[in-house]
Amino acid sequence: MTSANLLMALLALLGVVGLILLARRAALLLPGLPAAGSRTGPLRLEQALALDARRRLLLVHCGERRVLLLTGGAQDVVVGWLDPPTENPEVPR
Repeated sequence: MTSANLLMALLALLGVVGLILLARRAALLLPGLPAAGSRTGPLRLEQALALDARRRLLLVHCGERRVLLLTGGAQDVVVGWLDPPTENPEVPR
């Protein structure tokens, strides 16, 4: 590989990286698109726990409730729905 070919490859790489950064900036300026990592909308991931190499336990906020999901096995499973917290929980004595 000659130095001219190496310089051409480096310039092409810099051009592609520049286009990616420019496209990201343009996407952030478009109206109606949520920003990356924003927590708007009725569905969002609250926590994730890796149980092993394949399976994960996910706590997903869905509207006003939360659901516990087990994913990665032969099939995904809804473990259960969690009730929303009450304003004045009774403390067992």
